[in-house]
Amino acid sequence: MESLLLLLCVIGALCGEIRAADPRPNVILIYTDDHGYSDLGVHGLQSDLKTPHLDALARSGVVAKNGYSTAPQCVPSRGGLLTGRFQGRFNLDNNGSALDGFNQQTTLAERLREAGYATAHFGKWHLGPTTEIPAHGFQHVFSQNAQRPFSANLTLDGKDRPMGDLPPEEYHIDACSKSAAAIIARYHDRPFFLYVALRAPHTPLDAPQPYKDRFPGEMPERRRAALGMLAAIDDGVGLITETLKQHGLTEKTLIFFIGDNGAPLKIHKIDSPLEGDAGGWDGSLNDPLNGEKGMLAEGGMHVPFLIAWPGTIPGGQVYEHPVSALDVAATAVEATKVEVKSGELDGSNLLPHLKGEVKEAPHEALFWRWMAQSAVRQGNWKLLRGGDREYLYDLATDPGEKHNLASDHPDKATQLREKLTAWSAELDPPGLALGPMAPNWNAYFDHYLEGKTAAAPTAKETPVSTAVKGWEARGGSVTDDKGVIVFTPEKKGKGGFLTKTRTQIAGPVQVTLELKAAAGTGTVAWRVEGDKDFLPANRVTFTVADSDDWQVREFVLPASSPVIHLRVQTPGGEARFRKLQFKPSDR
Repeated sequence: MESLLLLLCVIGALCGEIRAADPRPNVILIYTDDHGYSDLGVHGLQSDLKTPHLDALARSGVVAKNGYSTAPQCVPSRGGLLTGRFQGRFNLDNNGSALDGFNQQTTLAERLREAGYATAHFGKWHLGPTTEIPAHGFQHVFSQNAQRPFSANLTLDGKDRPMGDLPPEEYHIDACSKSAAAIIARYHDRPFFLYVALRAPHTPLDAPQPYKDRFPGEMPERRRAALGMLAAIDDGVGLITETLKQHGLTEKTLIFFIGDNGAPLKIHKIDSPLEGDAGGWDGSLNDPLNGEKGMLAEGGMHVPFLIAWPGTIPGGQVYEHPVSALDVAATAVEATKVEVKSGELDGSNLLPHLKGEVKEAPHEALFWRWMAQSAVRQGNWKLLRGGDREYLYDLATDPGEKHNLASDHPDKATQLREKLTAWSAELDPPGLALGPMAPNWNAYFDHYLEGKTAAAPTAKETPVSTAVKGWEARGGSVTDDKGVIVFTPEKKGKGGFLTKTRTQIAGPVQVTLELKAAAGTGTVAWRVEGDKDFLPANRVTFTVADSDDWQVREFVLPASSPVIHLRVQTPGGEARFRKLQFKPSDR
């Protein structure tokens, strides 16, 4: 018996040594949200910015001066990033696209988990119900991206729990960073892949006051709030890199830090009330690039992009050649020795380029297609199309895309158009555009690329509504009475309602209302991704009895995909809500 125990101990010790000696690197991918190119301290473009930990990360590795996302919008850029394939190959072209194609792809997390890596997701997902994240290769999930319950099978301190709702304990950026650091400590003796997708500085601008207090002085409040969120990101990066250092993993970890797309400026960067304009300017900046989120101009998809692997990739570099978020998967599988079939990934392995072993550019050209826009960059030349419009820029002399050279260099425009056309024929569906330019994007092209300056909204047009717990009033007002949401319509009859946008609640949705209101019938209406308006079928009615007591009404919204917009209309007169709860019904 003693001999058997001794043998087991020896085997266990040997296994531990083998595990500790695993030469494969860890991979950490930090992805920010609506983060403008300007807002990275190492670029030296904004004096009000404070990102010391990100600057240190940049100095330890590489600043990709020409780093690009795959799209100027959240869903497609994340789909391309995680699969390493251009998302137009599987019909994930915009935020309203069906996820069927993405669900059939193999993610980087799946590849690494199959190779023995511990895998974990933190923060924003935006690629379907958060309860389904494990199906895409992530063993651990901590999907907090706001101050509300979120899907998690992992606690803040890195311990396992059953998948389900986890109430927020801390500010979402801080919580994701702490949970990620806990996983580093937990798996310090085996390879891991962490995807830390921070919902910042994307609206709603919810930085806690201590973060905003780091930025005193005169400035737009939206800018102050964005700087606060970026400071939280920077603190999180500092916590992650310090945890790696504590466990001797600094030189054993490949880190990417990338933005998902450019900042939404809404042209005029209006400093509207933080709680009243959730879809406004996010306070971030794209200078000196032209354009913004939703455009294939540089401001829409030329993003902050850092790569660090101390001891393997020489630090202190500024890399000039264009690189893409598609390169993350291709580089990671090469670094981790994971076999991938030829042609399965669209990106390039950046390691030989960043190590100085290969001087040529990683890409012969980079390509994009989003909605009615498409673009190609070859060297310093870029061809940009928007509907029937076409622009040619020399980014070496005109990084701000101010001078359209299409008529001066027609041969170059033709050459790039032919390359772009050939590439777009490989997509699903094929083509340079998926339809005509929408009026808002025509207006953006007019303003940024044609010099037809758009008039700023008048004070009357500028959003000034207030919100209570994320709910805004239409046709009335909303106030907070000691925690009770009070809706007062402008008219005594029907017409006004409460609304909440950007909810991202996986359907079907369980609704619980605890209210006092006039007797009659109310409705809850919803929109899902892809719906342009509230469809008649997407409505559920509820009744309010003639009573002065609080009444509870519970029902389900039979949505089959994430609910992004809600409306609650009561029978009439003042309505008071002690509870307005909407959550996935299967949790």
